[in-house]
Amino acid sequence: MYAVWLLLAVVSGGLIAVQSRLNGELAHGTHDPYAAALISFGSGLVVMSAGLLIAGARRAGRRDAPGGPGRTGPGAVVRAVREHRLKWWQVLGGCGGALLVLSQSLTVTTLGVALFTVAVVAGQTAAGLVFDRRGLGPAGPQPLTAPRIIGSVLVLAAVGVSTAGKLDADFPLWMLALPLVAGACVSWQQAVNGHVRVATGSAPTATFTNFAVGATVLVTVFGVHALAVHPPRTLAPQWYVYCGGPVGIVFIGIAIAAVHHLGVLILGLATITGQLLGSLALNVAFPREGAEVTPSTFVGIAVALVAIAIAALPRRGGGSRTVAGGAPGSTSRTGGSATVTGAGGRPAPSEASDPARCSR
Repeated sequence: MYAVWLLLAVVSGGLIAVQSRLNGELAHGTHDPYAAALISFGSGLVVMSAGLLIAGARRAGRRDAPGGPGRTGPGAVVRAVREHRLKWWQVLGGCGGALLVLSQSLTVTTLGVALFTVAVVAGQTAAGLVFDRRGLGPAGPQPLTAPRIIGSVLVLAAVGVSTAGKLDADFPLWMLALPLVAGACVSWQQAVNGHVRVATGSAPTATFTNFAVGATVLVTVFGVHALAVHPPRTLAPQWYVYCGGPVGIVFIGIAIAAVHHLGVLILGLATITGQLLGSLALNVAFPREGAEVTPSTFVGIAVALVAIAIAALPRRGGGSRTVAGGAPGSTSRTGGSATVTGAGGRPAPSEASDPARCSR
């Protein structure tokens, strides 16, 4: 099952590359990257809202359906915060997604998908290493093993190789800095969204929360920009460039479900694999002027893939990876031993430690 989650994470990374190209084209067609970011994220929110409404109506029509009013959807998130099962800042993962989408709209048409992805990779890998060590994700703290450190350093080296000969191109350096920061925010987004999923017991609810928060941020940014400059006067003629939001639903949903099984760093590295392969495929199949694929791009991606393989090496001593903070009744394994968790990820009492059970 672990391999399945890894494969899904790779697929989700490829979808991020696709969304980057779509949002870049949308920004080019509207001549307004802020409007393009809002359209992309807003369309995702509309689709998720419709999905939750349909699911809620079906559940209400079944008397034997589990749960009830407020047990899923925004009500579940509010209740989890009030009951201190969820910290307020863990609900703000959508801010990271908003920054990623905005950086796509602002920079992809100039940088190209490959260079944009490499910058995101650097931020995502470094942040994933820190967040895993700090235990920010629902999988709990992960040790700083030699393979993880070596893999992260190699990924950063891959960034330098891929950008060789491109830093003197006709674009400001902030265009590289923005996706770098966005990559770090994506790692944080994956970690905290996983907590929302665990607290509510619903991946769709966590995905909806992500889109609601991100759309709120982008509405504010778009409003300020429209007042300061002007609202968009044109729309992109191609229909497919408006599909960035639904594409985002898929890869965010996968990340929310997978982070509980993989941890922040390994999820990030698997996602990065998909991003690198997807961006290379897009730039080869659908090249853009000024975003040519050079030999250094291939070398950089190859180095990054080697880094990902090294960082994902299992720890010595066997045993499965620890998964903590799961749903009530879930099982985590450490060094071959199993621990059944109760509500909130706390170990459930075993029969050996419960005198009442031993007496029965």
